[in-house]
Amino acid sequence: QVSPRQILHTLARGLTELGVPHPLHIHGSNLGVPGNIESTLATIDALEGLRAHLTHIQFHSYGTEGPKKFSSAALQLVEAVNSHPNISIDVGQIMFGQTVTASGDTMRQLANAHHANPRKWIGADIECDAGCGVVPFRYKEQSYVNALQWAIGLEIFLLVKDPWRVVLTTDHPNGGPFTSYPHLIRLLMDREFRNEQLARIHPDVAANSALKDITRELSLDEIAIMTRAGPARLLGLADRGHLAVGAAADIAVYREAGDPESMFTTPEHVFKDGVRVAHRGRITATPVGGTHFVEPEFDQGVEKHLKAHHAVHGSVRFEHLAISHDELCECSRCGGTHVVPCTPGGAH
Repeated sequence: QVSPRQILHTLARGLTELGVPHPLHIHGSNLGVPGNIESTLATIDALEGLRAHLTHIQFHSYGTEGPKKFSSAALQLVEAVNSHPNISIDVGQIMFGQTVTASGDTMRQLANAHHANPRKWIGADIECDAGCGVVPFRYKEQSYVNALQWAIGLEIFLLVKDPWRVVLTTDHPNGGPFTSYPHLIRLLMDREFRNEQLARIHPDVAANSALKDITRELSLDEIAIMTRAGPARLLGLADRGHLAVGAAADIAVYREAGDPESMFTTPEHVFKDGVRVAHRGRITATPVGGTHFVEPEFDQGVEKHLKAHHAVHGSVRFEHLAISHDELCECSRCGGTHVVPCTPGGAH
């Protein structure tokens, strides 16, 4: 008998022993289900101090309190993250307005199809090995559920103490498009603006949310960490997320504006690997990006056991599972491949 807890722990231990720089990336159980905070906390506990990254955590921070049996469990989640330095998160903030949800969980998207706004959706199987479901969706300020999701995400952003372990995301496009980041940044940096927005949402959420009592405003340094330096460090990209000698010249230059949203909406300059790609809202170049990957050393004798198992239980040949360097180059249109070094037994 193998439990999900054992699988999680073994995968996290395997990455640590192989020296892979990034932590195990976990999509938790019971996404979007009221009361899922219990399985989220159990997941953190199961790791027993091993590094892990919990993704779009807002969707996994729900309680069952109140007359609607759907409540914020952000305070419980934050307490766990603050007390477990091995855990990092990205928030998956929802943003009001039109977006589209895309998921490899085809059957979940089939179940969500009746929420489609506008009333159309796509579901597909891919060689019976994988699938994809795409459902358009509109988050509404006066929806109790949507308003609560919005408040939960902001509570998490503002109450986790260590910005190096929080990544600013909207789970693009599921919680909202990444083009909404400037608005989200203003919500985090400007308490007065945040309270104005809070007053516009469903009144039951506005009245009961901890958000109204949070005075913290994120600094520009903290935004830089959550959007640049922190993700680079978590991924082990030593040449990204900073401006030291030898770093990749990925640089955004902004002019101060009346508010953070205006400033971040239109950068003065954007450079990618030293090439200016945007100037005052206009695209100036479209260089090809590269692919970052790891090549940890391992006992290749294990492959004979994997091949035997795969021959019985797999749906494609075992040889098709590995990705060659040529294929990596093709995926990145030969924009370059970058091996991220592994450090077995090393500290991260």
